[in-house]
Amino acid sequence: MAWLRDRRIGLCYHDSTKASRAYTLYASVFGSHANLVSPDGEIVHRWYHPLGVQYAHLLDNGNLFVRTGPPAEADGAQNIGGSTGALLELDWEGNVVWEYHNPLLHHDSHVLENGNLLNLIWRKLPPKVHDQVQGGHQHDEDPELMWGDVVQEISREGSIVSEWRSWEHLSFAKDRICPLESHKEWTHANAIDRHADGRWLISFRLIDTIATIDPKTGKFLWKWGPGTLSHQHDAHWLENGNILIFDNGTHRRRGPSYSRVIELDPGTEEIVWQYQAPTILAFYSFMVGSARRMPNGNTFICEGATGRLFEVTPEGETVWEFVTPFMYPSRFGHTPAIFRAHRYLESDPRVRIDSINPDTHAELRTRIERDGVQLEAGKDPRVNAP
Repeated sequence: MAWLRDRRIGLCYHDSTKASRAYTLYASVFGSHANLVSPDGEIVHRWYHPLGVQYAHLLDNGNLFVRTGPPAEADGAQNIGGSTGALLELDWEGNVVWEYHNPLLHHDSHVLENGNLLNLIWRKLPPKVHDQVQGGHQHDEDPELMWGDVVQEISREGSIVSEWRSWEHLSFAKDRICPLESHKEWTHANAIDRHADGRWLISFRLIDTIATIDPKTGKFLWKWGPGTLSHQHDAHWLENGNILIFDNGTHRRRGPSYSRVIELDPGTEEIVWQYQAPTILAFYSFMVGSARRMPNGNTFICEGATGRLFEVTPEGETVWEFVTPFMYPSRFGHTPAIFRAHRYLESDPRVRIDSINPDTHAELRTRIERDGVQLEAGKDPRVNAP
């Protein structure tokens, strides 16, 4: 998406005859609040937490599941994108009803039917493993030992039920780090999903791979992606058994960097549907991003790095488009980045918008204004910024 001096913010386009009648939930990666946006582009509800709201989605009980911002200290891991200090469950009024703290949490969690959680966490690789990892390049900021990915199942009380260590099952020869990435981590898992039959699906960004895993044996059942995917996010199963993937396109092996969304049939490894912008460079997110299939067959896309949320028909027509008005300081300068976003139909019983009106909740507005920069039309803090 082009960056213009007076880039439009808020609702940019809405075809009410083709778009889903749905509320949109998103949070700015570097902010402290989550926003619920009406189909007409109005922010109708907000949740706030001082530890940050890096990513949020609604649970079956209507509460908000939150990944906070990074912890103050995690042996350097707090400086890696996706670092999270805690998981929270907030009620509709923003009260904490459950919390779990672990400074090595990162990116994603999956809530199981029994209430347990599958969490992605980091752990330093054993020295013998570290020395055999291939690919990537040396960088001055590389740690002495690379970080590796672990899937940890925990109970609601926080006790560890099981643990899967990725390096015990990866291949040194095949699972190579992208040559343009450093040796900070081996795989950088950024999404985890669980199939109804129990299989896990994990996205490993730095090796351009999505994979299914048997949690009973810990073995990889299937891997796919190198040579086709490029630093992807948000791989998850659809109801038809296919996999929807936000393919960021960073460091593509051929041609320019551009993003696309693909639906993959894992049985045939055929891409059965995809979206990319008609003008190839008009849709690109070098980091973060997501895509979710709507009940009407449309696909809701989060072009994460640009803060742009939009819905497309199966034919690729954009029928709803919204740009976040929030910008926050980061190592990339002021950024509107959104990790992942969701849409919930107006009929969804989890959506309750009559509790807090953000336009009259002065305390919440003050916190938001203090934490970041809310853009106004024609006023961009990047213009003439030092």
